[in-house]
Amino acid sequence: MGSPGSQEEWLKQIHDAVVDMDEEKTPELCREALEAGIDAYTAIMEGLAAGMDKVGKLYEQNEYFVPELLLCSDAMYAGLEVLKPHVKVDEHATAGKIIMGVVEGDIHDIGKTLVKTMFEAAGWEIFDLGKDVKLERFAEELKNTGADVVALSALMTTSMMAMPKVIEMLREVNPKVIVLVGGAPLNEEIARQYGADGYATDAIQAVVTAERLYSKAN
Repeated sequence: MGSPGSQEEWLKQIHDAVVDMDEEKTPELCREALEAGIDAYTAIMEGLAAGMDKVGKLYEQNEYFVPELLLCSDAMYAGLEVLKPHVKVDEHATAGKIIMGVVEGDIHDIGKTLVKTMFEAAGWEIFDLGKDVKLERFAEELKNTGADVVALSALMTTSMMAMPKVIEMLREVNPKVIVLVGGAPLNEEIARQYGADGYATDAIQAVVTAERLYSKAN
């Protein structure tokens, strides 16, 4: 296999290996990229995570389905295993604790799974409540974990209506907690009306927004 030359080419190859569901080639490329002097965190975010972001878009366009999504995810995790030990902690010490879940009445969790993958790649400590999560459970988990960020997801208009209630409950536990919302029926304006601190259109944006708000608060 010919070695890529520039950093962009390495990152593109890692990205493509994830999209191609190649569980063997992805970690191999990650090892070679490290040897070529590519920064581990850059390889995670601009290689693996960018690949998963593309996979999410292919899923939305009905070009990929759940089995492909899972295989791409396996490839990404295989690469992550290689790169994670090489991330320079002091340089990327923005990572905090995040609670995430799909609100009650909603069982669509592919979007949340992608978001979770991205936060894992970025080194966050994750408390994943899964799907169809009872509203009180978010507040209970916040009490138990003292998390910095809570990410709420809804893919149905009906379940999205519960978000302001959840946000109110979370603020009672910790008025300073950062609340992010996401999901197809939402937008920036609705997020603000609901009292959320941020809204993200996709998984990479969710991490960027969370890290920006978290850095500002600390």
